[in-house]
Amino acid sequence: MKMITLKSRQDFAKAARASCYRSQGLILMARKRAGNQNEDIRVGFTASKRIGGACLRNRAKRRLREAARVVIGNSGLAGWDYVLVGVAKQTVRRNFQSLMQDLRVALQQVHSRRPRQNQKATTSSL
Repeated sequence: MKMITLKSRQDFAKAARASCYRSQGLILMARKRAGNQNEDIRVGFTASKRIGGACLRNRAKRRLREAARVVIGNSGLAGWDYVLVGVAKQTVRRNFQSLMQDLRVALQQVHSRRPRQNQKATTSSL
């Protein structure tokens, strides 16, 4: 399955409004795209200045990219967008095997949750 890198702010924002799972080494935000869109897996990476200077942010993103290549490449679902966010002092320092396990658990949690219902549907059913 082909993995495409997310680049637009709009795609990152859509993923941020969807399912989110925080683990010790990373934060995973994921959303299922609308039915007619491309069925590839799209992945985005972000690391804020809380992680540190440019060198540490780049290292964190490299580690997240490699973990995504291994884990999401095998376990990701077609038609989904994933955004991996680095966690201050953890993404860079955490053992890489533990970081990959964090991502595996995060994927299982995100895919096992029920999709959010829109607000109008839940209030009208009361």
